[in-house]
This record gives sequence, structure tokens and C-alpha cells, in this order.
Amino acid sequence: MRNYIIIGGSSGIGASLVQLLGNEGANVIASYNNNVMSDTKNVRYFKFDVLSDQLNLDDLPEEIHGLAYCPGSINLKPFHRFKEQNFIDDFKLNVIGATNIIQQLLPKLKASGEASIVLFSTVAVQQGFNFHAQVSISKGAIEGLTRALSAEFAPSIRVNAIAPSLTDTPLAEGLLNNQGKIEKQSELNPLKRVGKATDISEVAKFLLSQNSSWITGQIIHVDGGFSTIKK
Repeated sequence: MRNYIIIGGSSGIGASLVQLLGNEGANVIASYNNNVMSDTKNVRYFKFDVLSDQLNLDDLPEEIHGLAYCPGSINLKPFHRFKEQNFIDDFKLNVIGATNIIQQLLPKLKASGEASIVLFSTVAVQQGFNFHAQVSISKGAIEGLTRALSAEFAPSIRVNAIAPSLTDTPLAEGLLNNQGKIEKQSELNPLKRVGKATDISEVAKFLLSQNSSWITGQIIHVDGGFSTIKK
């Protein structure tokens, strides 16, 4: 049985990924912070704050085959209104949190012999959008980290990142909280809809699996063509 750690597994894409892996019979250990979760047949939850907590490594399997780091943030406003602390807070959540988790789990990932790490970026790193400076900085760092670690950890650990466009999850609620906003955002996308959590989690499941064993160091755009197609 394969062992997976999903950080941020109680909501949105993370919750969808946990469900997909659990349904396939994997041993899934997932963290939650504010949304209290109860264990299911193949899923064990633990409370964890990525900004302040350390993992209890003794409570985890000796071998970990896959890790997904799902926490994120969407803070959009004009650049001149940001304070230094805004950028620091985003960087801590998206980048420092991910590096701390990877460092703590690295021996267990190596022990599996063929592990996979999945991180999350955003289409806003490749495309220039108004008011996206804060998220673009932190997620741009995630893309650099993905490429650097994929080189350093090969061949025993693969590292990839997924860069979604706007996806209908609680994180994006403020951007999609009425039908007018949904229709407007859908019209901007070449496939004429916003993303669903499963659009992203299915790709994450693939990248964690052995079916993607020859894929590493990649930024996978799952965005309805938004990053490449102009209509």
C-alpha cells in the first residue's frame, strides 16, 4: 500500500485529492487547520498549522511515496497598497511552509525509493495580471523551488508543480460568489468555464502515482488553455 501525506487536505483541491487517493485504497494522512475532519476508512487526519507546527514524525509511516502541499492564498489589491508584512505572510504560507514540510519528510520520502512531491503555483506567474503581485511573487518562488529540487532529488524523488487558473474552491469564493462573477470569469476562459477542484486533483493524483514516473521538474498548467490560448 502506498502512503501519501496531503498538507491542507480539508478543503478545495486538497480535500478532493484526499478523496481520490482514499477511494483508490491508498493510505492517506491529511492535515487540517480550521476545518475539523474525522477519519475515514483509508484517511487519517491530524490538526496542523503550517506556520507554527512541526510534524510528529514518529506518527508517520517509515516510507512516504507521495507528498502534496496544498495551502495557498489569494490576496488581490493594487501594489501600492501592500505592506511588507503582506508579502512576508504570503511567502511564509506558500514557500517557507512547503520547504519546512519537505525538509522534515525528506528521509521518509527517500526511504520509499521512488517518491513524488506535488506543489501548487498559479497561471498568474506566467501571465501578467492586475493586482496579482503578492501571489505571483510567492508562487513564482514555488516554480523555482520545483525545478531546483527536481534536480537535487533525482532520481529517487520527483518534484512537479501544478499551475491552475481560477478554480471554484473556497479559496476563490470572493471571486466567484455570485452567478454574474462566474459567468464573467467563464467567458474569459477558452473552454468557457472556471475550473473544478477535480480538474486539478486528478492531475495531482496522476503526478503522485507511478503512472507519471518519467515526469519531473515540470510546471503543469491546468487552466482551460488560459495560459496559452488567446481568443
